[in-house]
Amino acid sequence: MDKTKISYGFLAAIVLIAFFPKYLAAQTEKSWLRINLLGYQTNSVKVAVWVTKEEGGMPAKFEIIDKESGKVVFSSRKIKRFGAYGPFKKSARLNFSDFKLPGRYYIKAGNTKSPELIVNDQVYNQTADFALRYMRQQRSGYNPYLKDSCHTRDGFVLYGKDAGIRDSTFYKASGGWHDASDYLQYATTSANATYHLLAAYRDFPGIFADRHQENGLEGRNGVADVLDEAKWGLDWLLKMHPEPNIMFNQIADDRDHSSMRMPKEDSLYGRGYERPLYFINGKPQQRGKFLNNTTGTSSTAAKFTSAFSLASGIYQDKHPEYARLLKEKALTAYQYANKIPGVTQTASVKSPYIYAEDNWVDDMELASATLAAVSNDPGLLDKAFDYAKKEPVTPWMGKDTAAHYQYYPFHNFGHFEIARQHSGAAGKESIKFYKAGLDKVWQKAKDNGFYRGVPFIWCSNNLTASFAIQSFLYQQLSGDQQYDELAQANFDWLFGCNIWGTSMVYGLPAWGDTPKDPHSAFTHIGNYPIDGGLVDGPVYGNIYKNLIGIRLTKPDDYAVFQSDLVVYHDDYGDYSTNEPTMDGTASLIYLLAAFDSRAGGK
Repeated sequence: MDKTKISYGFLAAIVLIAFFPKYLAAQTEKSWLRINLLGYQTNSVKVAVWVTKEEGGMPAKFEIIDKESGKVVFSSRKIKRFGAYGPFKKSARLNFSDFKLPGRYYIKAGNTKSPELIVNDQVYNQTADFALRYMRQQRSGYNPYLKDSCHTRDGFVLYGKDAGIRDSTFYKASGGWHDASDYLQYATTSANATYHLLAAYRDFPGIFADRHQENGLEGRNGVADVLDEAKWGLDWLLKMHPEPNIMFNQIADDRDHSSMRMPKEDSLYGRGYERPLYFINGKPQQRGKFLNNTTGTSSTAAKFTSAFSLASGIYQDKHPEYARLLKEKALTAYQYANKIPGVTQTASVKSPYIYAEDNWVDDMELASATLAAVSNDPGLLDKAFDYAKKEPVTPWMGKDTAAHYQYYPFHNFGHFEIARQHSGAAGKESIKFYKAGLDKVWQKAKDNGFYRGVPFIWCSNNLTASFAIQSFLYQQLSGDQQYDELAQANFDWLFGCNIWGTSMVYGLPAWGDTPKDPHSAFTHIGNYPIDGGLVDGPVYGNIYKNLIGIRLTKPDDYAVFQSDLVVYHDDYGDYSTNEPTMDGTASLIYLLAAFDSRAGGK
């Protein structure tokens, strides 16, 4: 026998043990308990999911064991059994909602033991602020994380002739947030993210701390950090709508994807450090061989209106002059939205991947409702309800699949805004619209152990966060608790109660299994943590197999949990499941603030 081969084999085994403990552990176990690694509030719905790859029976009961003493403190037979799902032969939901004693525990079902289980009303404290770290890190212009500037020469205009702007004319548009691990900047995602941050401040003002200045550097300034971050988005949106007849859709395009680099090294467009600034003309746009399906100006311009309107109300007492400017911009953006009714999609040059938004009446509904709140036009709320009736349910709900960002935003804040302002029939009907969407998802979720009714399309985690927000808003408006377990299941999914047993948020919780190798230049090149970033999330196996340019860079820690149904990889090489997004994280911030606000209640 060749001793060299023995030596190399032995060394390879040592390396595998040292660097892939999760991989090795997963090979030997056959059953697992999935929980929310962050923990559970005392009065919330509390469910663990037991899963197995074996053919044998299911547990008849489960126990909760005190971590310190080792004593059994709770025992239950409240188990709901399910069949095969994804890689698992069987699964079961173990409901321990009746257990309300704060502490640290673990759950045991048969020979299967869970990770550490935490129960108390502080489990989500400061988590929304933690996720704000990622938003600050995504800032373009001055980046407080790097303490350096980037993209200060944005940008040169394309498609501006309808407003009398010659191509290549320079307009000041530096600022805002990078969209994801690339450095593209989209008005549609940025305006939606800004709205979520503003709404989080409005709805949960006591949740957020003041530890940073307006420029993102450490230091108190008397303003909640979430509002500082929202203003960073607002100030960029103002640059993207500098005149009543001028509005821009995006900075840069998919030529950005040609290489990974740190932000200040971005010079890919043949004009030094300038990047293209795409004008919204309501028509299909093409650079290279790809043509988008833009049909109008409404979807993006309406998102400007919603963000400006909500901010105008918030700043009315804090900064009256700024509030007046925002209101003026809300009105001109609304006019721009009505120029050509239809959707504005993003532009692509080298690849077919764009934000293929296909609906716009939801954006007009929210724009009309938020503008109604800060104007003296009583007809705007009626207009909002007219739009609501045209799309009562966000179209992905109840579907098995959809194109990338086809129905965006992923839940409709407009129904909530109508119900907040209108106590009559329109408000009540808007609440029913939310219920109809929840029920469509429930019909798909009720037959599997994870209560998954959200399709595993690209950015499925963003849809999951949005659906949990809609569930929360519905419960707040109606008092109806019938979807509470479904809402909690979607929240729990993001923090470890999922097929892979991992949190989908970088660094949260610090003690749990979270992404370590995301598709990000910050981590891959700079070795910087991207605290708080929500990664895209799992995709259908057939989507993963057909995406361009994906190659895993190391053995898959979660190999035993992949299936033809759905995959997720904690691997830099998989941009489809493990890339964080700015707008998804903004939605997560609202969601974390919402769930934190329930402490002591439900």
